[in-house]
Amino acid sequence: MKIIDTHQHFWNYDPKRHDWINEDMQAIQKDFLPEQLAILLKENQVAGCISVQVDQTKEETEFLLALAKQHSFIKGIVGWVDLSASDLEQTLEYYRDAQALKGFRHIVQGEAAGFMMQPKFIQGLQKLPAHHYTYDLLIYAHQLKEANELIKQLNELPIVIDHVAKPNIKNGEIEDWKKEITAIAKYPNVHCKISGMATEANWESWSMAGLQPYLDTVVEAFGTERIMFGSDWPVCLVATSYSKWLKGVQNYFNTFSSAEQEAIFAGNAIKFYKL
Repeated sequence: MKIIDTHQHFWNYDPKRHDWINEDMQAIQKDFLPEQLAILLKENQVAGCISVQVDQTKEETEFLLALAKQHSFIKGIVGWVDLSASDLEQTLEYYRDAQALKGFRHIVQGEAAGFMMQPKFIQGLQKLPAHHYTYDLLIYAHQLKEANELIKQLNELPIVIDHVAKPNIKNGEIEDWKKEITAIAKYPNVHCKISGMATEANWESWSMAGLQPYLDTVVEAFGTERIMFGSDWPVCLVATSYSKWLKGVQNYFNTFSSAEQEAIFAGNAIKFYKL
């Protein structure tokens, strides 16, 4: 079965630029580049990946585009652009021939309440569909209500929620998240990545059984046509190995039909990101 990993990152580690990598995350306080990932993809029979931005700079997008040119297993990239900028249209035009660039992301999880309601931000997102771009929505569970208000205004834009909107799995918080993620799943243009869950749980003692209620919710809400697998490598390494996470997700879905499994592990990603 073909596998596309829809969510991973590359970086040349810089303590200032990557200050979100705190002292508890020493395992990832170093460079992570395609040469390292290539070995893991081969070991786990993963056909390719989508590389997602970490830094909020134009240089980050250029860095990822350059890597995609050098490594054919990078099937697409999700870059960064200032969606509120007055010259956004020109920037999108500038990237017209960058075939690896599939969409954009902003670190919304780090923004204050009300950020998603800014008219310029919304207008920027509304420009993306005409240029055939997608949007990765990175938020915490408490931001789902605001995200719902945002998505109401973006029915043309293919959106994917990263890391199932980061519920507080470590403390077993589920009810509010369940209600809000189910509400957001009602929009047919919204998809969800099954990624980043082990890092929201207890890093030492998490289990797939503990994640099951969250997985069940996402599958029920989005159906098998709007969910996709992602590793969140190398961030996942603080809690799990690449193969442990992949095998855990595969085991969860092993009773689903082969057509459903093919969709979840590759087909949905190919459609969403136009690979």
